[in-house]
Amino acid sequence: MGNAQAALAASRLSGQYVEEGNKAAWLALFSDTALVQDPVGKSPLDPSGEGHRGKAAIGNFWDLIIAPGKIEFTILASFPAGDECANLVHLVNNLSGDLKMEMDMIVVYQADDAGKISSLKAYWDFDAVQEKMAAV
Repeated sequence: MGNAQAALAASRLSGQYVEEGNKAAWLALFSDTALVQDPVGKSPLDPSGEGHRGKAAIGNFWDLIIAPGKIEFTILASFPAGDECANLVHLVNNLSGDLKMEMDMIVVYQADDAGKISSLKAYWDFDAVQEKMAAV
């Protein structure tokens, strides 16, 4: 049966806490050794492409990427299976200066036996988002 329902519940809380700007509650969802890859692969947000591992690194990711904006996080569909839940998400990040970053993405959450997020992988095209923002 796995932990799919725990992953689904954690994914919903993750989106809620991001919208609320509640860093402490968001970090509490993660295991101590969790890995966040947002986006998956190399990007200016993660030059090594290896992600952000552990609560300190994930907290830094929050400070640099999530905190500067006001995020609207809408889960359009969820697909729980095994120990994971894949969500189709529409995200709008309202940044300073009326700059708005908008995208659709797939976010896969994996839950451990304690129901904590052990892995969060966000699949979205960084270059395409940058091009769209540059055109504004």
